[in-house]
Amino acid sequence: MTATAQSFNLPALTELRSGLPNICGWEAAIQSIVKQEEPVYLNTTNLKLENITAGFACALHMHQPSIPAGINGEIISNIQYMFEHPYDGDNHNAGAFAWCYSRMGEFIPQLISQGCNPRIMLDYSGNLLWGLRQMGRDDIFNNLKRITSDPQYQPYVEWLGTMWSHAVVPSTPIPDIKLHIQAWQHHFAAIFGYDALKGVKGFSPPEMHLPNHPDTLFEYIKALKECGYRWLMVQEHSLERLDGSGLKHEDKYIPNRLLARNSHGETISITALIKTQGSDTKLVAQMQPYFEAKGKNKQQIGNVTVPSLVTQIADGENGGVMMNEYPRDFFRVYHEIRDAGNNYAGVVALNGTEYLELIAAAGVNCEDYPTCQAVHQHKIWQRVDPDNATPEAVEKVIAELKATDHQFHMDGASWTNNLSWVEGYENVLDPMKKLSVMFHEKYDSLVQQDPLVTQRPDYQEALLYNLLLQTSCFRYWGQGTWTDYAREIYRRGEAMLK
Repeated sequence: MTATAQSFNLPALTELRSGLPNICGWEAAIQSIVKQEEPVYLNTTNLKLENITAGFACALHMHQPSIPAGINGEIISNIQYMFEHPYDGDNHNAGAFAWCYSRMGEFIPQLISQGCNPRIMLDYSGNLLWGLRQMGRDDIFNNLKRITSDPQYQPYVEWLGTMWSHAVVPSTPIPDIKLHIQAWQHHFAAIFGYDALKGVKGFSPPEMHLPNHPDTLFEYIKALKECGYRWLMVQEHSLERLDGSGLKHEDKYIPNRLLARNSHGETISITALIKTQGSDTKLVAQMQPYFEAKGKNKQQIGNVTVPSLVTQIADGENGGVMMNEYPRDFFRVYHEIRDAGNNYAGVVALNGTEYLELIAAAGVNCEDYPTCQAVHQHKIWQRVDPDNATPEAVEKVIAELKATDHQFHMDGASWTNNLSWVEGYENVLDPMKKLSVMFHEKYDSLVQQDPLVTQRPDYQEALLYNLLLQTSCFRYWGQGTWTDYAREIYRRGEAMLK
């Protein structure tokens, strides 16, 4: 048990219960950890804000879906399926993918030993973490635990939270958004400990997908804040200013305040770090954010001058450039920074929470961040008086806009904007919504009467099927095998709930 667990008299979490991932049951314990407000990096960072002109913050997104494709139909990880069927498609990449999941545990200590000052943010889906454990890949977990739990690596590595089963938020049933967020926190704490979870303050949405329906976005931000998150990574074209205009160029390199207003006129906000557009994997693999940061200067927020920050995320394993070129350029850039003699000044690597804590300590108030909202919100609030908003009025305007404005949509925005997560997938979405309704009809009143119901094995398994069905891959990869996987998960979930 960690020191944090002892000091709060918290239960020690086991990673698996009844052979399934630990994704529920200890909501109060998790809440007591994530709601702590003290700084995470301010006392351990080796950077001085006044010496920094600009920074670059890179994140690696790692995910493999869980699929009913084991020898006897068991739910296994797609990476396991790749290893077991090496001659199908590009399954020969399984070994390279597995190395990508592990290698930061080698790269970061190696760079530090060479006198470098690296940073990396990591985003691993719950599916992937469970799947690697199912495969017995202790080597990967040992590498990750090294850079997660050893205090000497704390300033260098930041974990980002995400939706447990890689669900895209706009098409996730609203009652399940918080369940995904909490499931990931449970699972992460069970693997890496409460102390590690205490430092997870940034959130990385699957597919960088930001909902733009007023009620979905409001509930999403509300759930994030209730679960202790301080900031969210957002794709730049997902946003607009309150007057509907685009973001000013330089505003993308400082924190923004993302405002959400629901159909009752209530507002809520969260800090957004903006991921700039571009070919994500290539940009990160070739360390382009570093070179972009070299062309940036300090900026003013309120009365305080702060470094600009170039923020970028990419799949950490996908594609030849990430598998093969990234290690070369990752080391080359950090050696260049070290050899230039400004390892702690000029242009430096930063992690998101570290940057936000540094500028807050310098006197920046988040109320002074430029304010933005999700795309197409302006068109709604132009026609609906926010002070007298009602759900009926908002839905009426949304329907009118959909009928008259071909550019208007409420599907949200993501880094795959050429692909709809909704159109053409009724055969997945309808069962997904149906299973969610069945789950909540069976358990919500029981949990309200007794919160410990969430520790029951039947609740855990039903929740697992509900979350698994919402995995984006069952739509991203098109009709056929993947929608068949979704149909089978639905069948098992429905059988349990009935």
